[in-house]
Amino acid sequence: MRVLISGGGIAGPALAYWLVRAGADVTLVERAPALRPGGHAVDVRGVAREVVEAMGLMPAVLDRRVDERGWMMVDSRGRRLASMPAEMFGGEGIVAEIEISRGDLAQVLYEASSGATYRFGERVVALTQDESGVDVAFASGDRERFDIVVGADGVHSGVRALAFGPESEYVRHLGAYTSYFTVADPGDLDNWFHMYNAPGGRVAGIRPERGGTAKASLGFRSAEGFHRLDRDAQMRLLNDRLAGAGWKVPSLLEAMLDAPDFYFDSISAVRVPTWHRGRVVLLGDAGYCGSPLAGMGTSMSLVGAYVLAGELTAGDSPADAFTEYQAQMAAYVADGTELPPGGVAAFAPKSALMIRLRAVSTRAMTRWPMRKLLEKQFSKAEAMTLKPYARTPSVGGV
Repeated sequence: MRVLISGGGIAGPALAYWLVRAGADVTLVERAPALRPGGHAVDVRGVAREVVEAMGLMPAVLDRRVDERGWMMVDSRGRRLASMPAEMFGGEGIVAEIEISRGDLAQVLYEASSGATYRFGERVVALTQDESGVDVAFASGDRERFDIVVGADGVHSGVRALAFGPESEYVRHLGAYTSYFTVADPGDLDNWFHMYNAPGGRVAGIRPERGGTAKASLGFRSAEGFHRLDRDAQMRLLNDRLAGAGWKVPSLLEAMLDAPDFYFDSISAVRVPTWHRGRVVLLGDAGYCGSPLAGMGTSMSLVGAYVLAGELTAGDSPADAFTEYQAQMAAYVADGTELPPGGVAAFAPKSALMIRLRAVSTRAMTRWPMRKLLEKQFSKAEAMTLKPYARTPSVGGV
C-alpha cells in the first residue's frame, strides 16, 4: 500500500512510524526545507503517554524533556499572583510533567520513522481521486499515484483545502493572536513558566528551555484579520499592540527582532464534521484542533496517529478504516478541543479588574472545593482506552 502524508510536524511522522512497521510504502512531504528546530514547548499527556511507551520512545522523550517546574501568573514587577506546580493534578496541569520542545519531539519521531521516504521542500498542489487511489501533483512538478493521502499539515492544511474546501468553512478565529520566539534565558525563571497580563487583552510569557535559552510569547486580543502579513509587518503589529505593556515586554520585543525562529498566527479552532473524503483523511490539527488554549493538540495527534494506523492495519477497506478511526476518536477529540473555563477572555482579560479577578479565581481553583473544576478540565487527557491492534504487513485491505 502506498501512503502519502503531508506534514512533517508531530502527527505525520507519528503515523509514518506505525505504517512503516506494518509494511506500508510511506512517503511524507514537508514544505519546509528541513525539520523545523525549536518551537514552543508541547506536552505529552494522559493516554498519549501510553502511545509513546508503545512506540518505545519514552526514554528519548524524557532525555530531551524541559525541566519546567510549573506555571505562574506575575504582575508588572514580576511578583507571583497565582501558580500551579507541574505535579499538581497528577502532572496534567497547565504545565505537564512531560514538556518537550516541538522541534525535539519532531526529531525523535523523524528518527523513529526512518523507513519512510521524506521529501522536504515539497507540497501537494492538486489531488484527483477515484475509487482505487489518488493522483497527486506536487509543487516540484512531479506527479504520483497513492492508495491513501493523509493531511497532517496543521491548522492551515493545504490537503484539507484541496479535498474538503476553503479554510473558512473549517477554521474559526477565536479573537486573539500569539507569537513565539527564542530568547536568551534571563536567569530568573527558576525553571518556571512566567505569564503576564496587561490591560487591553495583552499577554506575554517566557518559559525555560534546554541549552541556555528560553521561549518567549507575545499575544493580544483582536477580531481583525492579520493572516496575510509578512514577517516584518507581524513584528510591527506586535510592537504597536504591546507598546507600554510593562514587565519584560520591552526587552522581549527587542529580542524578537533578531529571533531566528519567529512565529506568528491567530489563535484558532478547527472543526471538520467528517475527517475523510474518499481516500483522503485528516489527522491532528488539520481535522480537529481546540487551539493552543485547549492544550491537547500534541496528545491528540499522537493518539490519532496510533488509531488511524491501527484501523488501516486491521484489514478493512480504507473507507471502513477511516469511519472507525473517527468513531474511536470522537469522544476524546470532543473533550480535547473544549476550551478551558473563560476561553480567550480568561486567557487575555481586557481590564485591570478582570486581570485581578483571574488571579483570584486561579488561586481558588487550585484549592478545594473549586479544585474539582480544574480536575475535570485536566482529566480529559485520560478519557480514552486504547484499542489493541495486531500490526500486520497487510495494510488497509489494499
